[in-house]
Amino acid sequence: MHTGPHEVTDSPAPVEVPAGVRVGHWTGDGTGVTVVLPPAGTVGSGEVRGGAPATREFALLSPERMVGRVDAVVLSGGSAFGLAAGDGVMRALRDRGEGFPTAHGPVPIVVGMSVFDASVAATPPDAAAGRAALLDALAPGGALRVGRVGAGAGAMSGRWLGRQDPGGFGAASARDAGGALVTAFAVVNALGVVIGPDGSPVRTAPGHGTPATGGAERPFGSGRENTTLVVVVTDAALSKSECLLVAQSGHDGMARALHPSHTRFDGDAVVALATGTAAPAGDGDLDTVRATTIGVVAAAIRDAVAPHRD
Repeated sequence: MHTGPHEVTDSPAPVEVPAGVRVGHWTGDGTGVTVVLPPAGTVGSGEVRGGAPATREFALLSPERMVGRVDAVVLSGGSAFGLAAGDGVMRALRDRGEGFPTAHGPVPIVVGMSVFDASVAATPPDAAAGRAALLDALAPGGALRVGRVGAGAGAMSGRWLGRQDPGGFGAASARDAGGALVTAFAVVNALGVVIGPDGSPVRTAPGHGTPATGGAERPFGSGRENTTLVVVVTDAALSKSECLLVAQSGHDGMARALHPSHTRFDGDAVVALATGTAAPAGDGDLDTVRATTIGVVAAAIRDAVAPHRD
């Protein structure tokens, strides 16, 4: 896998991932693809709150739709062009015999979300890039890589305050009071500024970023090339409708870590997956999963832009 000059490192904080979940990257020149590959039997739902989404198969995630399974989530650069990365993942999964069973063979359920980066004008990720990211996810061993890698390789943030800060790919995890594991993966390419728990801008990687040009909040440049993508995975046994509620809580976490979030010019989207390997969540436990999700998503967004190698 080509990583080039990007700032890539293992996550400095231990990130626990639900059993059977794998993450892989393909990193090109200022763009990339990240694949989140859950185990068989995973159900999922999702919600878009930004005004400019680039998505694939999102209608299928609505609780009233027939299919509940999700075989892969593909995050990519290249805006709508980058959604082609999902084709490579879908074909590779079919070759492995994975997918929704039909009379003519399996149809993998591959959800896609893309951010806008400079590859739109050159060579956005394609099916081959998606396949490469999937193969990286399937490769044995290896630490979870964060920073300027995969779909976060060409991401930026902070334009709202006249900043040109790096974005990236981040991860975080925590267990709720009942022991359910909640893990979040985030690609941050936001119009807004990433903020810490105290509301102040998070310090970004050394050697990058342009200080704010003034105290007034104002869009920088075109302000139309932004999106934050989040995948939440829990080992709780949840229904598709309950996954939608978790995805909604993920958006609450996004709002905690980005100012502003969900603008007309962001395609902010969250997919929530439940592997079901832990005990089923009851009515009260679902809310503890949701409350944990809020904090974990905020932490993953901050992790995406943190100076990991200070």
